[in-house]
Amino acid sequence: MAMKRRSFLKCGVAAAATLSLGSSRVLGANDAIRLGQIGIGSFVKIGGKGRGDVRDFRNIPGVRVTALCDCDSDNLGYEVEQFKKRDEPVKAFRDFRELLDDPEIDAVSITTPNHWHSLMTIMACQAGKDVFVQKPASHNLFEGRKMVDAMGKYDCIVQATHGPRNSGATDEAFEYARNGELGKMLCVYGINYRPRMSIGKTDGPQPIPKACDYDLWCGPAPKKPLMRKFLHYDWHWDWDTGNGDLGNMGIHAMDGCRWALDKDTLPKRVISIGARLGYDDDGQTPNTLITLLDYEPVPIIFEVRGLPKNASFRQTTWTQKANETMDFYRGLRTGTVVQCEDGYVRDGAAYNNEGELIRKFDRSRANTKQNFIDAVRAHDRKMLHTDALEGHLSAGLVHMANISHRLGNSTPNEAIRDAIRSEPEFSESFARLEQHLDANQIDPRQEPLMLGPMLALNPDTERFLGPFSNEANRYVSREYREPFAVPKNLTP
Repeated sequence: MAMKRRSFLKCGVAAAATLSLGSSRVLGANDAIRLGQIGIGSFVKIGGKGRGDVRDFRNIPGVRVTALCDCDSDNLGYEVEQFKKRDEPVKAFRDFRELLDDPEIDAVSITTPNHWHSLMTIMACQAGKDVFVQKPASHNLFEGRKMVDAMGKYDCIVQATHGPRNSGATDEAFEYARNGELGKMLCVYGINYRPRMSIGKTDGPQPIPKACDYDLWCGPAPKKPLMRKFLHYDWHWDWDTGNGDLGNMGIHAMDGCRWALDKDTLPKRVISIGARLGYDDDGQTPNTLITLLDYEPVPIIFEVRGLPKNASFRQTTWTQKANETMDFYRGLRTGTVVQCEDGYVRDGAAYNNEGELIRKFDRSRANTKQNFIDAVRAHDRKMLHTDALEGHLSAGLVHMANISHRLGNSTPNEAIRDAIRSEPEFSESFARLEQHLDANQIDPRQEPLMLGPMLALNPDTERFLGPFSNEANRYVSREYREPFAVPKNLTP
């Protein structure tokens, strides 16, 4: 437990001496890359994402998963047992800082709650480890930018993964649209239609799982009473630890939207409309949200729907049919649509405006995990599909959308329509939203939507300016809990 009580800055100083032995070495073709998995995930409520990442990395030739870490010993013990059954040696850690201290680990995969992603990445870079970090890359704008700084300062490979980047066909389709093959680009739509059940409502603080080191689980976030039934997974709907479904599954399509536009900065304006509708539970984040991210002259319109097709599916027990029968934009449940004058692209194919297929694309590319390993072996960040900067910018779109929402006020639908009248694509999105809520028998007089302010951002400083900027900039970072603070200045 050598690092358990160290401050972040001390961790960085101690790690600096290991840099020459870590990410700076170029591995030969026959050298095994020794990987540590941080975060296994709960097997109680749903399958653990970290468990899937272990499986994927184990299947890549030349990779040995040599260490596992989870602050919940039940989750950790389950996966360690699987290694024992296969007669594969593996080290087990409850504290990720001890794993980072291990000189026999070359790289780490981080699959933790969102509030840990950036800080763990920074600390891993300081320890000389290359990093594969799950989506979203950050919990807020400030720490995402610091993660980018750490990647460069400590000369590490950092892959910030997103689903669309696995597809070369998607890449080729986006190029087709950008090159004007379907006429002028008009708008990019991001879709995340995923019905979610209520997480329930408790009447007071809930017991912390005995197997979990709750202080370490909370890390940078406030250590407060657990006010929901499940500690694991449902943290997505708590602002202290998650970013809502926009930052959970929506980030994949959001990354696709920015990729389609080929933008390497954040947009100058954002506005969101939404609320948590249809039930009263312990979740804080909206389950219904539409957002305009104004990349001039082509905006991104993003739609999140957490309710099913209609009220008949909104019961105490939902079935998969609630997903299968929803009305989709362009027939899509999740993903990205690039709308142009003469057609659109989606799912690696181009269509005319009548929905007739024009062309399918078939470019191939390595998936993000294989791509990460290839880049680690060559020690070449240029090989990465999504380095820390790409991850930061796509996560930044999520943060901008959520900030506008969190500054919003309950507003009648008539006033919302009037406020966004000058934004035609966004007005159309709102009309679709009204139809969706009507189908779910949501009365806006009883459950009003929140209209967020139109916020202006300086893409160079990544700070808000103008009206509501003081309030918005409070969400750019957070109050970190020592010793788990993301530093303003990285150590030498």
